Amino acid sequence: MQIEELVQLAVDALEELKAKDIVKIDVREHTSVTDYMIIASGTSNRQVKALADNVVEKAKDAGRQPMGVEGKESGEWVLVDLADVVVHIMQPATREFYDLERLWQSAESRRAAQQQPTE
Repeated sequence: MQIEELVQLAVDALEELKAKDIVKIDVREHTSVTDYMIIASGTSNRQVKALADNVVEKAKDAGRQPMGVEGKESGEWVLVDLADVVVHIMQPATREFYDLERLWQSAESRRAAQQQPTE
């Protein structure tokens, strides 16, 4: 399975259970840990857990065993590690507090600034 297919599989699994504000971030230029991060919100700890379970189930059905799942106990923030793709599913308050999108956008801005020729 290609990385883009895995990203789409995860997004489809999230959309199937009505995840909110799904964002895909290409982090290949910033880290060697993973290629893509997907960030999504669930409206309750029950939905966050169900979204994570659905991502895991769809990945397994496609032959991709997750490397790990963290945070299901509380349901505030669940991380599903699919190696090339890491899925973060959070309740809105947790997502706003950690603001991962801004963190990775800042990394992109720094990289772009470093590539600008100086005069």
